[in-house]
Amino acid sequence: MLIDRYEPEDFFDEMFADKVTVRPHYGRIAERLQILDQAEHRRKQTAVDLAFMRSGVTFTVYNDDQGTERIFPFDLVPRVIPDSEWRRIEKGLIQRITALNLFLHDIYHDQKILKDRVIPPHYILGAKHFRREFMGFNVPKDIYIHICGTDLIRDRDGNYLVLEDNLRCPSGASYMLENRAALKRAFPDLYRSARVQPVDNYAAELRKVLQYVSPPSLGTSQPNVVLMTPGVFNSAYFEHAFLARQMGIPIVEGRDLVVRDAKVYMRTTSGLVPVDVIYRRIDDDFLDPTVFRPDSLLGVPGLVHAYRSGNVSLANSIGTGVADDKVVYYFVPKMIKYYLGEEPILPNVGTFLASEPEDRVFIMENLGKLVVKSANEAGGYGMLMGPWASREEIESFREQIRANPRNFIAQHPISLSRHPTWCGEGFEGRHVDLRPYILCGEKTTVTPGGLTRVALRKGSLVVNSSQGGGSKDSWVLYGDS
Repeated sequence: MLIDRYEPEDFFDEMFADKVTVRPHYGRIAERLQILDQAEHRRKQTAVDLAFMRSGVTFTVYNDDQGTERIFPFDLVPRVIPDSEWRRIEKGLIQRITALNLFLHDIYHDQKILKDRVIPPHYILGAKHFRREFMGFNVPKDIYIHICGTDLIRDRDGNYLVLEDNLRCPSGASYMLENRAALKRAFPDLYRSARVQPVDNYAAELRKVLQYVSPPSLGTSQPNVVLMTPGVFNSAYFEHAFLARQMGIPIVEGRDLVVRDAKVYMRTTSGLVPVDVIYRRIDDDFLDPTVFRPDSLLGVPGLVHAYRSGNVSLANSIGTGVADDKVVYYFVPKMIKYYLGEEPILPNVGTFLASEPEDRVFIMENLGKLVVKSANEAGGYGMLMGPWASREEIESFREQIRANPRNFIAQHPISLSRHPTWCGEGFEGRHVDLRPYILCGEKTTVTPGGLTRVALRKGSLVVNSSQGGGSKDSWVLYGDS
């Protein structure tokens, strides 16, 4: 019996309440694993890996001497979330994105939250991704964040906490969809009997959101939507091509677009075709060399002018990155109280700001015990895992914090929940997080499940694919078992 030798150890385990007790919503999974032998499991895993290879389900790792293109590691045992648990997660995520959209509208207009000193103004006005050029600009339908991937973790007691919000170009939805397809092929009977809520309509819902925010001047005509990618060398290019194909829209690079009379057109073999909505997977800095970085070869000259003129819509909107800042993350619970008059349903991880004198003293005295993060890095980069860091790494971060305290936050390490994961010869516990995807258009929806990321290295708390992580399918059940 493969699962009999599994050790939950001293962590919150997603599947086991204790060494022998399986949580009720994992009952069918446990039954299946009890009759699965090692050879059959290995055969199924190999079949999935080959399918991913043939389909090009890959990601890119930069600065790695083993080559950049990798098959995305996938573990066959799904993470299961009961319906009652999911309803609270869903409600908390909708509350959060609602407050964040109100915050972005406010700081680009009246800045009431700054005037009322709920957030010290210097944190926002000095933020790397605050775009002064868009003060007073009304984005279509007042929606700044159309697509959000919020990272959730569970602490030692099983409480869900928000680790961070990904608001600029959140990635991973393609892996969520491919993982589901792989699980359905590997365990078709189990999937059918488990009563799992579907994720297959994500692309259709995303397209509806993009069409909903099209320029008002279009009237009732069908908007032309494109996905804009930096190109084939981008780490998420597989996802860009996958989502464009799933939505049935063109995938374009900056060189495929041109601006004429403050309107955006796509170059085609039949001539110029108007573009109404751009789902951009490019950061603000590279969108338009006439406004942001003049050395950008990825963007479109004149795009910002077309956007400001109301002739094209962008998702996500320019300027959302200020709410993606890890320092601004600290203030999201205050935003929820300020704009909605509610207590946060999903709390933040306890966070210290290096730019606050008292916090900075505490951080400096405890660097070897804390997790320190750069305000605007992603993918597991720009991070110090104090308890596991070398003396040289700790001292390097100490100097960086002294030089630019605004750029750093610190948190106590949290023992992320663990999940049984296949490790070659049997199942071992590996730490996981969860990235659900929230879409905000005519209504706000949360795709049931999302991407469960797994820290495949034993003992590691870093789940990012760029740092050796993999993923699991995430099952939200109709009902609790």
